[in-house]
Amino acid sequence: MTARPSPGRDPLLTVVVPVYGVEPFLRACLDSVLSDGGADLEVVAVDDASPDGCPGLLDGYARSDPRMTVLHLESNVGLGRARNAGLARAGGEYVWFVDSDDVLPPGSVDAVLSALRAHRPDVLLVDHLRVYDPDGRTETDPSSRVLRDAGAVGPLSAHPHLVEFQHAAWNKVVRRGHLRDRDLRFYPGWYEDCAFSHPLLLGAGTIAVLDRVCYHYRQRVTGGITRTVSERHFDVFDQYERVFGELDRIGSAAEPFRARVFRLMVDHYLVIAGNDQRLPERLRAEFFHRAARHFRRYRPADGYPAPGGVTGLKHRFLAADAYRAYAALRRAYRLAGATGGAAAAGRPAVAAGSGPQVAPAESATASRAFSG
Repeated sequence: MTARPSPGRDPLLTVVVPVYGVEPFLRACLDSVLSDGGADLEVVAVDDASPDGCPGLLDGYARSDPRMTVLHLESNVGLGRARNAGLARAGGEYVWFVDSDDVLPPGSVDAVLSALRAHRPDVLLVDHLRVYDPDGRTETDPSSRVLRDAGAVGPLSAHPHLVEFQHAAWNKVVRRGHLRDRDLRFYPGWYEDCAFSHPLLLGAGTIAVLDRVCYHYRQRVTGGITRTVSERHFDVFDQYERVFGELDRIGSAAEPFRARVFRLMVDHYLVIAGNDQRLPERLRAEFFHRAARHFRRYRPADGYPAPGGVTGLKHRFLAADAYRAYAALRRAYRLAGATGGAAAAGRPAVAAGSGPQVAPAESATASRAFSG
């Protein structure tokens, strides 16, 4: 039997699920959210004028579970504004934005609720795994390392490395009052999570960490913006302008984090610039030059901890706006990767456990350095 919210009692947690064109994945998402939580959970699903069978599917779930509300938008407004619509309807003390093609592992909602009751933070960070279609292969996100030994709860100033956690909305459960107090919302355009996540953490009084995988982030073969070649990847510049505008607004309290955020911005730009699945080739130089202008504009007066190796070289090229040098090195490394792969293909297979093949691994690493 499904638990019903108590009359006159707001739920502790609202899960907002924006929905557009995800019919093959939607049932798994909703089932994973609604399987836990009892009366302390409500779900607000936002039909962003989805053109498939999602609207009817959502209505069916709402009829069978009183904890779920469906908003049908008259026209497609995009992920950020759909999240805002769900946030406006949310009644929970906390809100969690879950993408409709992702799933929550069993017990995730209950674990989140327990952590919220124990700590009452402004922001609760939860760990995640990347799950790859079509075989279900999983991978730990590199940024998850910052959750280890972070402590249960405290301000960002006590754990400044947490600003390096994956800048997504879905790995952060947020006190709704914190969003209201900081006037935080999602802006239009791609990469909307950048201009949401960084200000969210910078303005938080208390941040708690739930070092448990509570989210499976689906890596689809097609459909995501990271695998869509488009001019809209230039939206990322508007989002980081908002981030640094918020840093300026916060003032001296944000200064200890400026260098970290700057490094994250530069790395993000270089990932996009080097990825054939994002930028049309004709726009790669223009993107690089825009990124170089942001490098000069936002570089901290006291500098920043620049990386070494190939990544550090790319940073130096960006600082000098040296696109020709960057492009030449990118071609060289991609050629090295292709040559290494071809050489590996011509060698006999090595039995499992017989040791690493160093040369192909080095070639692959070199190629990845310029592919994002």
